[in-house]
Amino acid sequence: EHPSFSNDAGFGPVPPRWKGACDSYLPSFNAPAACNRKLIGARAFFSGYEADLGGPMNETSEFRSPRDSDGHGTHTASTAAGSPVPNSSFLGFAPGTASGMAPLARLAVYKVCWLPGCYDSDILAGFEAAISDGVDIISLSVGGDPSPYSGDPIALGAFAASKLGILTSCSAGNDGPLPFTVGNVAPWIFTVAASSVDRHFPASVTLGNGEIHAGTSLYAGGPGTDRSLPLVYAASAAAFGVYPGYALYCDDETLLDADLVSGRIVMCYTGYASAARKASVVAQAGGLGMILANQPFSDGEMLSADPSPSLPAVTIGYKASLAILQYLSSTANPTAILENGVVTELGTKKKRAPAMAAFSSRGPNGVTPGIMKPDITAPGLNILAAWTGEVSASPISGQAVEFNVISGTSMSCPHVSGIAALLKSAHPDWSPAMIRSALMTTATKTDNTGQNISDTYTGGVSNPTAFGAGHINPNAAHDPGLVYDISTQNYVDFICGLSYTGRDLDTYTTFFGETCTPGTSRPIDLNYPSFSVVFNVTLDTRPFTLTTTRTLTNVGPLDSTHTYNLISVATPAFLTVSVTPTVLTFDALHRNRSYSVTFTFTASNRNFISFGSLTWSDGVRNVTSPISFYVT
Repeated sequence: EHPSFSNDAGFGPVPPRWKGACDSYLPSFNAPAACNRKLIGARAFFSGYEADLGGPMNETSEFRSPRDSDGHGTHTASTAAGSPVPNSSFLGFAPGTASGMAPLARLAVYKVCWLPGCYDSDILAGFEAAISDGVDIISLSVGGDPSPYSGDPIALGAFAASKLGILTSCSAGNDGPLPFTVGNVAPWIFTVAASSVDRHFPASVTLGNGEIHAGTSLYAGGPGTDRSLPLVYAASAAAFGVYPGYALYCDDETLLDADLVSGRIVMCYTGYASAARKASVVAQAGGLGMILANQPFSDGEMLSADPSPSLPAVTIGYKASLAILQYLSSTANPTAILENGVVTELGTKKKRAPAMAAFSSRGPNGVTPGIMKPDITAPGLNILAAWTGEVSASPISGQAVEFNVISGTSMSCPHVSGIAALLKSAHPDWSPAMIRSALMTTATKTDNTGQNISDTYTGGVSNPTAFGAGHINPNAAHDPGLVYDISTQNYVDFICGLSYTGRDLDTYTTFFGETCTPGTSRPIDLNYPSFSVVFNVTLDTRPFTLTTTRTLTNVGPLDSTHTYNLISVATPAFLTVSVTPTVLTFDALHRNRSYSVTFTFTASNRNFISFGSLTWSDGVRNVTSPISFYVT
């Protein structure tokens, strides 16, 4: 019934090739028409969940059907392919027309996750149904810790999809900024990191000494405090017997002393609970406002806008929190003014964008270091999209909304999925690998100020371990010139090179009718749009040299000549790259041309990482592959 899905005006009959179904059983409700010409499939898979429960799920807390009782599925589905909805906003924030990336695409939803999480068998059942139903793109904002492909249900399901020409786009994970945290790393998965957009919800904190610290806020209950109020640090307002280190998170009513909080603005740190929960705790203790300060080891300078319905609240970066702490220690009577309102700034260069979200999981790839992950980044910070009417924007407020603003790689993944659907529509003969290549090799590495993409965690420059090939650039991907294609056999050779044996190998070979000779291929030999060059100083002999071959397929002008160019980003003198040949000439569509590239490392450094990029250009189109050099 959400307008993102209920509006099917202009859609013709559902294509006869579609084999999907619509499960609308809702024992406790009068179910609306669950599907139409826009939403052509809706199915739920819970056999694994209920087998673990030992019986049916509790339908007072979740729906035993495709209906969304959480919000996550509605948000991601509408981001990928929601119909345009005019006059949309979150409580007045981000007003305008909300639209998915592919608003004219038809949509099918497969619900595989439940209150305890996502069960492997339910994920695989969802994959199997989607493939059998006839989908073209699978968007999966689901993931876990990096794990070997032989025991990864998402990798297995995505492999089956890829074999039949279906691209699977997955979230990279929200365990950043630590390295080696990126998930969904199988090379047949399109792995998406999260970055910001040039939309900002400005707010600020003015201290009694005149300092002004910029922040963000989604408080829609009225103006901010708009007047000077006493300011207290949560750790200094701990209840009797409470360790101050616990109180500073403001995540429980028992932590704060009401006598020290009442009538004041309280500075709390992020972590362990939502902003709405913390604001409620402060409000119950008598606080009149909250400063939500980022932690140094997780959020850094990222400004994630979170609803705080209970009282005015402003989120600030870690550096600003240090300045406020210094001010608190410098005066006996600290004060502050919170200035926030329902304000949205668009297209402002005061906020550099895109910038990598601190939470976005980072490489290197901990499962197969020879494959660079994530692949690409897309908007995932403070994203407005549809929300289910069955759950409020915040459990604290109980207020239902049609659209909500949330953050995560779950939000960036469907951006890529919808754009991949547009490319599939424009180029129906492209394979999943060709679509991914077009998007990766045309991605941008600069922001709205012309500088290199920055990182909201440090405030400094980011790198491919965070953003992969760069930020998605849909229009350029429509005409990339050349692409790196990968066949099922190429993927099988890759798997066989990992030295899997027995059942682990059979999962990807015998089960799918494929054969191979184990250990005959290296990860670097996969025809991937990026290069991850790994040297081991213990196993390899200096100078370290690695040579591999890549093949490019012409999807541009019939006659074209592309010239090689190495763009050095941080390449030291003891790291060299050579390419043969340096000119590729194409005389027909889909003509293939190969080149070899040799990487040489002459130093003895350990735990060394550096980056560069390799570009083929016809003078109009640049086909750029990121390179990471990793020495262990």
